[in-house]
Amino acid sequence: MAVQQMQKISICALKQDRKSILEILQNMKVLEVTSILDDDKEFHKMDTSSERLDFEKAASLLDQALRVVEKYAPEKKSMFASLEGKVLIGKKVYQETVEKKEELLQISKRLLALEKERAEQKASIIKTENNIESLTPWLGLNIPMNMQGTKYTEMLLGTMQNTTLEQIYQNLAEDIPEIEGVDISIISSDTDMVYLAIICMKEDSEKVEEALRSRGFARPTQIWDKEPASIKTDLEDEVSKQRARIIEIEKEVRGYESRRSELRILADYYRIRAERYEVLGQIPQTEHTFLISGYVPAKEVEKIREYLINRFQCAIDVEDLKEEEEAPVLLENNSFSSSMEGIVEAYGLPKKGEFDPTTIMSFFYVFFFGMMLSDAAYGAIIAVACFILLKKYPRMSHSMKQSIKLFFYCGLSTVVWGILFGGYFGNIVDVVSGKYFGKTIAVPALWFLPLSDPMKLLVFSMLFGMIHLYVGLGIKGYKCLKDGLVLEFFCDVVLWFALLTGLILMLIPSDIFASIAQTQIVFPKALHIIAKALAIIGALGILLMSGRSSKNPGLRLALGAYDLYNITGWLSDVLSYSRLLALGLATGVIASVINQMGSMMPNNVLGVIGFIIIFIIGHTLNLAINLLGAYVHTNRLQFVEFFGKFYEGGGRAFRPFAPETKYVDIKEET
Repeated sequence: MAVQQMQKISICALKQDRKSILEILQNMKVLEVTSILDDDKEFHKMDTSSERLDFEKAASLLDQALRVVEKYAPEKKSMFASLEGKVLIGKKVYQETVEKKEELLQISKRLLALEKERAEQKASIIKTENNIESLTPWLGLNIPMNMQGTKYTEMLLGTMQNTTLEQIYQNLAEDIPEIEGVDISIISSDTDMVYLAIICMKEDSEKVEEALRSRGFARPTQIWDKEPASIKTDLEDEVSKQRARIIEIEKEVRGYESRRSELRILADYYRIRAERYEVLGQIPQTEHTFLISGYVPAKEVEKIREYLINRFQCAIDVEDLKEEEEAPVLLENNSFSSSMEGIVEAYGLPKKGEFDPTTIMSFFYVFFFGMMLSDAAYGAIIAVACFILLKKYPRMSHSMKQSIKLFFYCGLSTVVWGILFGGYFGNIVDVVSGKYFGKTIAVPALWFLPLSDPMKLLVFSMLFGMIHLYVGLGIKGYKCLKDGLVLEFFCDVVLWFALLTGLILMLIPSDIFASIAQTQIVFPKALHIIAKALAIIGALGILLMSGRSSKNPGLRLALGAYDLYNITGWLSDVLSYSRLLALGLATGVIASVINQMGSMMPNNVLGVIGFIIIFIIGHTLNLAINLLGAYVHTNRLQFVEFFGKFYEGGGRAFRPFAPETKYVDIKEET
């Protein structure tokens, strides 16, 4: 339950060792590099943008090549492939692959060239097929389409809206009655067009074409120098050759499938190099030395010092952070609480002066999650599934491992609450025993059945909510005392504790509470007096002290009254914990309805099969819906009700200089 202490470290070493030192620091993953010097007479920064860009381009080239290979030789992956994590390779394999980088880059370029050629071939096929389609109506023409005619005649090819020869001749006679000797042939027709070949005298060709154009005549968009049937055959042969070439290209691409792992390793090599050169461009250098500085966890300082001083000529200076300096945040928690760090990060990491709330929050988180889901069978399924995934896929990403561990612990909590509430797939034991064995066997709840006594669950939900809120307010008090703010501790924490405690003690013996809890609680008269005194002292103290920063008495009372009005916010927060009741009941009610639906099936073989189908589908959906509901609402109780009492967040995450690989992890061999 802590934010790791950070220190500033500065390493000054010989320029000839900078590559080795940067590689070591990158692999150690403990230094967040910062710049402490601008260019001056002694120190300057290298412009490494060109080299970094080259490495990034090389990595991008390899990524594109890998996508080409994946497109035509997809890698077989299981449905849990996302959990497998990156492939772990040895340093030797890594170095051997890097030595073949020129060959692998040529392979990548070849793959991209093949993909480009394939795309061109595909485009050419589409274009050729369009030509074949446009040529098809002219297949009845047994002369070249570009034939002009004879010495005295001219041939006109074109299309018109669907019509008849008689109509075309009639239109020509109306438009140019003086012209004779025009011969018109319909090569083909479809529902919209007729395809015409027109023979006329050369001197009349312009008038004939002009007359036909006025009636919708249009020349073909493409004219061929051979008979259409011959051209079609040539085009079909061309398409066959193009398709064959595409098959050859795809076969050649699949031939590079065995180099996939090498391409991945090299892509990550260039990524690491690009990151290293990005840092190299940030560090100040002289002619013979360089200086690298940044934030490092205090517990890692000696490790860095010992490792570098034993290997290089260098000077290392370590200093504590200045009071006003905002350091990056790195959380450190035990195995259980660390699984909840992602929840805290989603809200915001602790800023300077705040402590890490993960450990305290984690217990409440698991407690409330299990109470909301509250079915032992569901919890067992979640816990077992998560346990298997954690054991089977040890190399999954850190964030994924945290999430699965979170649900594992939540599953265990759900099992406990399910046993307390007697929930095992709802009331499945009662239903199955009564329907198929003739005798109802009820599994007793270790505590009580929420469906039979929902008001009792509501009371305990409110109780747990008050404990949660009291802890949040107590943490605020701890922070005040830690920072030496005794007055703030008294005014903003003690007085609120007094007011809230007094009101609760006044509420418990009331008729309102008795109607909710279905039981009458009687306190001694002395406790009644103490409760009223606490409430009055707390209210008056808040009224008079909340506006203490103002010297104006009227404004001070107004601010105090406004702060006192915040008691309605506390009431709203407490009522928010009724969602523990709502979601807990929803899980049990829906499960019972599913079981009841299954029990309506006849008591025979088909009925049993139907019952099993309803059981599997229904409970799967119920588990999925209520699992999501429990996750969302548990988060809300932490973010709004709990963190709202003491926590602000806003810290910046620690981002160490580390190899950011995409495909592989490199094992450091000693």
